[in-house]
Order: sequence, then structure tokens, then C-alpha cells
Amino acid sequence: MNEKMIRKYARMLVTVGINVQPGQKVLVEACIEGYQFANIFAQECYKQGSGEVIINYLDLAGLKTKAQYMPDEEVRKIQQWEADRYQNALDDGACTIRLEGVNPKLMEDATEAQANAIFSYIDNYRNIMRRASREKRCQWCIAMVPTYEWAELMFPELDREAALDKLWQTVLDLCYITEDNDIDEVWRQKNEKKQAQGEKMDALNLKALHFTASNGTDLTVELTKYSKYSYKRNPDAIRFNANIPTEEICTTPYKYGTEGVVYASRPLILGGKKVENFGFRFEKGKVVEVIAGEGKEMLEALVNTDEGAAYLGETALVEYSSAISQSGLVYYNTLIDENASCHLALGRGLGMCPEEGLFNDSSTHIDFMMGTADMNIDGLTQDGQWVPVFRNGDFAF
Repeated sequence: MNEKMIRKYARMLVTVGINVQPGQKVLVEACIEGYQFANIFAQECYKQGSGEVIINYLDLAGLKTKAQYMPDEEVRKIQQWEADRYQNALDDGACTIRLEGVNPKLMEDATEAQANAIFSYIDNYRNIMRRASREKRCQWCIAMVPTYEWAELMFPELDREAALDKLWQTVLDLCYITEDNDIDEVWRQKNEKKQAQGEKMDALNLKALHFTASNGTDLTVELTKYSKYSYKRNPDAIRFNANIPTEEICTTPYKYGTEGVVYASRPLILGGKKVENFGFRFEKGKVVEVIAGEGKEMLEALVNTDEGAAYLGETALVEYSSAISQSGLVYYNTLIDENASCHLALGRGLGMCPEEGLFNDSSTHIDFMMGTADMNIDGLTQDGQWVPVFRNGDFAF
């Protein structure tokens, strides 16, 4: 992949992703395998007039070694100097971006307990940035960085360089980047389309969604009057895109209103370790059963992170005909895979609710994919009518 296209991707993350403002600091979490792209991204930030770009590298291999030799409680712990490093930049008005890579083979020989400890550490320090996004309303974005390790997993039939080139092209395609298009305008139109979809959903005035699929999913998720799929932003707010790529419209359901069973349709990566073929059974909003073979210990640890981790914080609608789904690939990364199908998230809800107790709160927020090609969704309106929302994986309207 030529450097011009890679730089166009980096510039898009600066302008479309975090929309960095003149003089604004940029706090970066970058996978250590993607250090070369992190440097290109920093250059593009400075070209757009940003303030200092502060890059912190996530070294999963180093964390794995630590987890193999140190007690779990030491692995999970955030040192004060680490917290201060992030918080000082955020207090200065920094925006944040996570440049995420994929290296799932790294953790194949790690125990579930070690992976849990690593996941807890990573989630805890990311909570520092998440809190700032809620309280300070700063821009944030999560985006992918193609790496050799990820490329070799995705395209094992190709040599290293060819696999990396193909992965770069795949990511660019999923982000709608071509050599000569105006990517800022492309994403403006894309966001308008998503906003229109959200407004159509909100116009149905729904009180619940019922999800069914042939894999056994039979789940009802209750909504609140504050559960909106469209967004009315403050005209003075800085526009940004929190996930790139993205195809979803999403909202926060009623904390205590989920009933039934749901089965995952794609793998989930926790602490760098892959979990497949799992599901959850809900009663009165809470996970009462984890359905899994291998990986069950990790999932049970997840739902016991705190009181809110066993409740839903998000329900997201994604058409199965989306570009990510139609690529036919499993990306082994939640950011991309969640945009191939409808998904749910355990843990913290999206945004703040005017009425206490309706939305879930938690120290964690973990998405898992549940959409299928034959998924149907029916909506229950406030006046008691059932209306079709999805048929065979796509919107019914």
C-alpha cells in the first residue's frame, strides 16, 4: 500500500474521526505493532494545527509476560503515575484516539485468568479516557491499524507483504477511501443517512424490540422514552465520529427490561483471547446464565466485573447487507465485527439519562455480535402494536 493512501487514512482520522481543533492536544493509545502508522498519524495532526500529540503504546506482549509472573491484583492495578499521565492531558482539553491492532495468536497459550487480568488493566485505564468523554464532552475515536500479525491471520495464503497490502486495502474500502474522493464529504453524507435511519426508528415510538433468529436467539429488550436512535447535537458542539469504520445506529435500553436468550454470531476478543460459540440468558435485565464451553470463565468474570456488568448498556442495529458483512470476513476485532451485524453491549449505557435508574452504569462496556442473515426484529409500539423493524437481517422500511 502506497504511503499516499495511508496518509489519507491518517488525515481522515484527524478530520473526520476526532476533528482535532487548533492547538488541541491529542492523547493517543496505539498498539505497539503499529508504531509506524502512529507516527504518520501524529504528523497529520500537527499539519492540521493540533497541539502536542501524546502517544502511549499498548504492549500486549509485555502485559502477557507480566501476567505470567505477577499476581493478578498487580497486573490489574493502574499505577498513579499512569493515571496522572492521561488525566493531565485530559484536564488540558485533549481529545483521544485509540489506534487498535489485532494479534489474537499472541494470547493463545495464556490462561483465562491471565487474560482476565490483562483485560481488567486495559479496561481500567481506558475508563480514564471514557470518563473524560462523558464529563468534558471531548472528542474521541477508535480506529484500526493494519499490522503484519493481523494480516497474516486474515490472509494466511499470502506472503507477509502481500497480506499487509491486502489488509490495508480492505480497511480503506470499509472506510470508503479511494485515491480521488473527498473523504470528508463522503462521511458527511454517510452520517446524514444514519441520522435519517435513526429518526425513522424514533418515529415508531417503540417501547420494546423482539429479536429472533434460527440460532436460538429469542430476546426482548425494553426501551425507555429516552432511548433514541437519532441524535440532536448542540449546534456549538464539535462533531466527531467515535468509531471508524461504523455502520450502526444505537441506543441505551431500559436496565431491567431484557428477557430471554441471545447467542453470539461472531467471536469476541477479551484480553487478547478469542471466545466463540457463546450466549447469555437474561431475566429482569440481568444475565442469569452464561452459555459457553471454552471461555466460560472469562465471560463469567466479565459479567461479575461489577453490579452493572451483567446488564445491557447498548442495543445497536446494523443491516446484515452492510459492506463489512458482505466482505465475508471475520476480523477478530470488535470495532469492525460489530459493524457487520446487530449487536448488544454489556455494561455502561450510552450518555446520561435525565431520570436516575433507567440506564445501566458500569465500569465496563463490552459489545458482542448477535445479528444473523435471518434475524427478524419486531418493535412493540407504545399503543401495543407490533411492527416489523428487521426482516432477514435488514431494515423492513
